[in-house]
Amino acid sequence: MAIFKGAGVAIVTPMKDNEDVNYDKLEELIEWQIEQGTDCIIIAGTTGESSTLTTEEHSKVIKEAVRMVNHRIPVVAGTGSNCTREAVHLSKEAEEAGVDGLLAVTPYYNKATQGGLIRYYTEIAEAVKLPIIMYNVPGRTGCNILPETAATLFRDVENIVGIKEATGSVAQASKLMYLTDGRIDLYSGEDGIVVPLMAIGAVGVISVWSNIAPKDVHDMCAAFAAGDVAAARAIQLKAQPLVDALFSEVNPIPVKKALNLMGREVGTLRSPLTEMTEENAAKLAEAMKNYGISLA
Repeated sequence: MAIFKGAGVAIVTPMKDNEDVNYDKLEELIEWQIEQGTDCIIIAGTTGESSTLTTEEHSKVIKEAVRMVNHRIPVVAGTGSNCTREAVHLSKEAEEAGVDGLLAVTPYYNKATQGGLIRYYTEIAEAVKLPIIMYNVPGRTGCNILPETAATLFRDVENIVGIKEATGSVAQASKLMYLTDGRIDLYSGEDGIVVPLMAIGAVGVISVWSNIAPKDVHDMCAAFAAGDVAAARAIQLKAQPLVDALFSEVNPIPVKKALNLMGREVGTLRSPLTEMTEENAAKLAEAMKNYGISLA
């Protein structure tokens, strides 16, 4: 049984002007996401600026998200790290907070070997009882979970149940689905290829795009699941210019800018992330208007 199927939002972490976490605004965003049909909240992931949250903030953001959602939809917590001990610590705290699952990114910067990845994920899984989604995003981490490695972990570790695949390679995802007989819970980590990955068996998406158009991302996944591939494809293709604009600078710089342009007031970014350039911000605003999103 998948932790969730459909549209999961990799939700931003709103900040005040002094860069403290804005919990009131986080609750507003979560309420809006649930109202719009989002199927899962993914808290404290890459889009949530987890790399610049302190350990204490990381745990509190997760705990507060669980409280705010209050069992209405699943909550998945980002708990990966470049240190296995830290990942285990964060995972245990998230389990105590009551999340429904974990999203564990590969170690970043230190570039684990495939054997190191097996040990890393196995140690996390042995420390908790929660289901775990591996997160493969080599463009950010410099570390690629090869299909054979992911298949081995899925086969040998009971609570490793899925993978967020953000290599951009449909071929790599296809090989993994082949090696696992299509049984691993595959989530698209690329907003531009959700429908193609669902065509090879993905159960949904962990989405940046969903921060600003949650109903569309939900409807796209629901349409595909219901067999209406044409409707799902139409939503996917309509969003392509918007998705391009959302990744024109390092995530989550553009998506936070987009939410602010919508009047959602999610605040600033923590250094070393910077505000979007005026040129790219103008292109983002134009893409949003062309998509049909009202700006404040």
